[in-house]
Amino acid sequence: MCPGSYDPVTNGHLDIIERASKLFDEVVVAVLINKNKKSLFTVEERLEMLREVTHQWPNVRIDSWHGLLVDYCRAHEIDAIVKGLRAVSDFDYELQMAQMNQQLSGVETMFMSTNPLYSFLASSLVKEVATYGGDVSNLLPPEIEQRLRQRLAQQNADG
Repeated sequence: MCPGSYDPVTNGHLDIIERASKLFDEVVVAVLINKNKKSLFTVEERLEMLREVTHQWPNVRIDSWHGLLVDYCRAHEIDAIVKGLRAVSDFDYELQMAQMNQQLSGVETMFMSTNPLYSFLASSLVKEVATYGGDVSNLLPPEIEQRLRQRLAQQNADG
């Protein structure tokens, strides 16, 4: 399981998903449904974008979940959560989550160090840079960059 908000999916996300797909028979990439968080893309749009950019890995399945991640894992017989770590600061938070998840359900968390090319990369940062017209073409798959630019233009037009 590779959980996340994927708002939008970045090359950093895809790096972790691809590497996980080489380690496991099946990888579920699941989008968190959080009605309290304002997202740029709907859950359905994020699922569609993920399907579009992961189609080359036949053992990757796209889904969504709400509530506790460990409940989803238990219901779908998933034994491991894969998380990418960009920096030591990520580790502090993710270690707490991993220990809580293990305590609650026995689900293990595997940490993968992010490719150094993407160590600074976060969806929120990409959205901010793109909002101000910055070049994010090397941070996103081309089809995702196009959708991001269209959504930001639409927001600007809607005022």
